[in-house]
Amino acid sequence: MINAAPAAAKEGEGLKKHDVLLRVRGIWVSPNGTSDGIVPALPADRLRITDSFAPEIDVTWMATKNIGFELIAATTRHSARGTAGVTAGLGNVVDTWVLPPTVTAQYHFNSDGKVRPYMGAGLNYTVFWNAKATPALTGAVGATPVHINDSVGYALQGGVDIDLNRKFFLNIDAKYIDMNPRATLYTTALGTQTVRLRINPIIVGVGFGIRL
Repeated sequence: MINAAPAAAKEGEGLKKHDVLLRVRGIWVSPNGTSDGIVPALPADRLRITDSFAPEIDVTWMATKNIGFELIAATTRHSARGTAGVTAGLGNVVDTWVLPPTVTAQYHFNSDGKVRPYMGAGLNYTVFWNAKATPALTGAVGATPVHINDSVGYALQGGVDIDLNRKFFLNIDAKYIDMNPRATLYTTALGTQTVRLRINPIIVGVGFGIRL
């Protein structure tokens, strides 16, 4: 009986098999690259996707005390901005919403401790929705419906959970997502144009988590 309480307290610390961790973060999404040319009409032009801030929610299921599987969901609004060629003088040329659900397999270090770093890798599937030409673009080339293909790519992740108590914890997280969709612009003045967008965002998040 003398050792029962300490043993129970020790058993209550750290991660356990089948734990479910729910996190809510504020994220900064920073695309990391410029597009190919807009072809065939504007091969020298380049576009860059703007940064965005948004809330994010994710859930991790622990298959063991060290290995977990995380599903990440958020949606952010971005613009494609001209940085070279004719479109550089137009500023933002396309606005779009981005929904990039991502699944990662994680390894959690120091699973019995209160500070638990983790690393992960997985798969991303990105949907681009409500894409539309800006007034600057339509003013230059007329009405321009826009379509952006869905994107599939890998994801890399690193982060740390820091316990506040047995139930709640702080979280810091960073990801890199391979994201290179193709956009098609159906312009009135120039006809159909396509451009490979090289987005490849770095995503940094800070937030809180709870063990369900």
